[in-house]
Amino acid sequence: MNLDLNAKYWNERYLSDNFGWDAGSITSPLKEYFDQLSNLSSFILIPGAGNAYEAEYLIKKGFKNVYVCDFAPTPLRALKKRCPAIKEENLLLGDFFELDPHQIPGLLGGFDLIVEQTFFCAITPTLRKKYAEKMTQLLKPKGRLVGLLFDDPLNKDQPPFGGNKEEYLSYFVPLFDMKTFERAHNSIKPREGRELFVNMQKRDMGNH
Repeated sequence: MNLDLNAKYWNERYLSDNFGWDAGSITSPLKEYFDQLSNLSSFILIPGAGNAYEAEYLIKKGFKNVYVCDFAPTPLRALKKRCPAIKEENLLLGDFFELDPHQIPGLLGGFDLIVEQTFFCAITPTLRKKYAEKMTQLLKPKGRLVGLLFDDPLNKDQPPFGGNKEEYLSYFVPLFDMKTFERAHNSIKPREGRELFVNMQKRDMGNH
């Protein structure tokens, strides 16, 4: 695969609306999970957020510390237009892998929750181990990584890239305690039977 999945590549895809996997709104598994959350002060990050319907939903529910990160400026501008309540400094334009938790405005000690929604499938598969390691750097002790992973081979030459539960567990088991890692029971129709809902907690390495 010779594609350079850089900021220019992603911004052009947003500008041309080239997103077959964009659901157009928050999907039911994440909506149902968010509806169970009660701490409106939680620090929440949505990396590779794209159109960030999840961020919009959380902010409208009253969550005060929602951050989104994306390579491409176009979707971040679109989110700000749709959802003026999001703070400008919470729109993190840049490479997720270069995020420094100490340099994020207002963030103390890391995020309580990081939301995975079609970011993992968009990065080059060789970066998946690095993705898992970066999550632990950005999360507070006992912070959670929650979201959806495609349980489907998908594409080999361009995003979205798929995979399977066994492969994914190899990246996360060394670093996280698994609370849920199973086939989503409430996927939207086009993704029925093709998604894993994951809820994992950063392991306290002091106890291992």
